[in-house]
Amino acid sequence: MSRIFPMRIGEKRFIEDYPKVGIRPTIDGRYGGVRESLEEQTMNLAKAVAEFIENNVYLPNGERVKCVIPQRCIGGVAEARMADELFRKEGVGVSITVTPCWCYGAETMDMSLDIPKAVWGFNGTERPGAVYLAAVSAAHNQKGLPIFKIYGKDVQDKDDYNIPLDVKEKILKFVKSALAVAVMKNKSYLSIGSVSMGIAGSIVDPDFFEDYLGMRVEYVDMTEIIRRIERKIYDEEEFKRAMEWVRKYCKEGEDPNPPDKRVDEKKKQEVWEFVVKMTLIIRDLMVGNKKLEELGYPEESLGHNAIVAGFQGQRQWTDHFPNGDFTEAILNTSFDWNGLRQPYILATENDSLNGVVMLFGHLLTNTAQIFADVRTYWSPEAIYRVTGWKPEGLAQNGVIHLINSGPAALDGTGQQEIEGKPAIKPFWEISDEEVIKCLDATKFCYANLGYFRGGGFSTKFVTRGEMPVTISRLNIVKGLGPVLQIAEGYTVELPPHVHEVLDKRTDPTWPTTWFVPKLTGKGAFKSVYSVMENWGANHCAITYGHVGDLFITLASILRIPVNMHNVEEERIFRPSAWSMFGTEELESADFRACMNFGPLYKKVAK
Repeated sequence: MSRIFPMRIGEKRFIEDYPKVGIRPTIDGRYGGVRESLEEQTMNLAKAVAEFIENNVYLPNGERVKCVIPQRCIGGVAEARMADELFRKEGVGVSITVTPCWCYGAETMDMSLDIPKAVWGFNGTERPGAVYLAAVSAAHNQKGLPIFKIYGKDVQDKDDYNIPLDVKEKILKFVKSALAVAVMKNKSYLSIGSVSMGIAGSIVDPDFFEDYLGMRVEYVDMTEIIRRIERKIYDEEEFKRAMEWVRKYCKEGEDPNPPDKRVDEKKKQEVWEFVVKMTLIIRDLMVGNKKLEELGYPEESLGHNAIVAGFQGQRQWTDHFPNGDFTEAILNTSFDWNGLRQPYILATENDSLNGVVMLFGHLLTNTAQIFADVRTYWSPEAIYRVTGWKPEGLAQNGVIHLINSGPAALDGTGQQEIEGKPAIKPFWEISDEEVIKCLDATKFCYANLGYFRGGGFSTKFVTRGEMPVTISRLNIVKGLGPVLQIAEGYTVELPPHVHEVLDKRTDPTWPTTWFVPKLTGKGAFKSVYSVMENWGANHCAITYGHVGDLFITLASILRIPVNMHNVEEERIFRPSAWSMFGTEELESADFRACMNFGPLYKKVAK
């Protein structure tokens, strides 16, 4: 059956191919009865791990991840180097060592400097795989190459090639996080414009991107958008198709401006055409467009290999030209006039640090992200005072109003479903009906001319309630460096009249997500208010699911400490070396470990 919205799986946007996962079967190298007795078991374990990963891990473009296994087991340094060369040629960006037995740790270990590593030491009594795991972990720690230790809690028989559930969970947690690190490497952050309204996150720090993420920063002045519009440096056929799609699916909402300040329909149509062209152009700036070469613009056709970008907008742009709300909303969404596809990550107000956590969330879950202000904490008392409604259920301890001027992905409506419950899904799981529901739940309101003098269209929707979500934010502190904060929680649906009263306290033509964090009764998570009070900046990214544990694993690979989270201790998975910095106060140990090992890529540069 043909789809209304075609699926664009396997799209190649970047210069690099997606990284693969390398599986390293290590073995006791002693021939004469020992090695021969282990070859089949060791290789079968490696194949089982590869099969499990390939069946359960997807790349952001919808393809399954690919694994690479050497043709021979690794019994010493020569075979370790053979594996290194194979992995280099195959584009391996993540390494997992697998063994059922004792091996010579320092001779068989993965010595690569910037590839995330894990080791699964099979828990069996016939051969001491656990002993090798401990020995090779010590070798990695001694050499300053942290690894993730994977060890099943239950003893298995030597011919049992099933992967235990607890081992599967750790493998998935590591692979998803490590792949995110590998995918980011060598990509760009594209800064379109400069600093927006003095927002610190839009003071783009190239040292952070280079040292911690292995990325580069590219800069383009916003006047490039005007040049391309005026000289028609965009695909005009796609523009016509996009306008037809917009007229069909993007329904206009209320105009918040006083009647004497409103623009006429002709002007609004001009603005629609302008913002659609902006969308095409900013996408082309990020990843290029072969069509531009056909138009005589080979340089412009290449793009900037940008996996994430930011658009300054306010105020120098928006005081004169239409704002970027439509562009940001549609690019961040899982679909457009070309069909269902991987979201493009674009940060409002060029907030690069919020763009980074949007990128983290996207790469960890393959889903669209919601960009939002951390706008207001509404206490139960304040809600009752202004609405007469006593908060109950999820809202009983108050709520946090997450809202921005309209750049949030349309997936954020919550109109997609998993087992009948509101969700945000990878684009290849979204149905045509769910796309229509997302569009129907969104209104495109003309911009408030008090904020945006050049006009534009802001998206308006309310996120459905009871979705598990994780909000995150990266901050940079002088003398300390980057720190990550995470809050798992739920979206909340307020009674319509309550939402209306609270929403009108700010701009009611913008998208709203009501959020409550999971409370622990201590620290920053003692109350909903304390979460708001300890939040480090004015923005956050909202990711579907309780995935704070994945953020923590990812941060540990990058050596970014987490200063605030509400993830249960048993879900946290960090490199084994972290326990050497303390096993009681894990937050403090995390800071010490990250400071000791230093940024992942700065170490390579030395």
